[in-house]
Amino acid sequence: MFVMELTYIAPLDRVEAAHPEHLAWLDAHYASGVFIASGRKEPRDGGVILAVGEDRAKIEEIARSDPFSVAGVCEYEITEFYATKTAPALEQYRQPKPNRQ
Repeated sequence: MFVMELTYIAPLDRVEAAHPEHLAWLDAHYASGVFIASGRKEPRDGGVILAVGEDRAKIEEIARSDPFSVAGVCEYEITEFYATKTAPALEQYRQPKPNRQ
């Protein structure tokens, strides 16, 4: 699982200009099953997306395709983690502990 944290690097008027395309992009990734939650941060200086997948490179590619990224209004920080414990409603996303090497 991945936490995709985006931080705005441009004024909000530029962010707002790209917002409709960003929402369509979010919808497409919800439909594909990659995104499971998202929302803006408070204060409004970016947002957070929870994504599922096994390939970090694919998640990074998805982040680069975000209209916010394309418009140059945000930067992403991506954190991979193992969801070894979840609320019952998220049970399908639980992952075994990784083997420590």
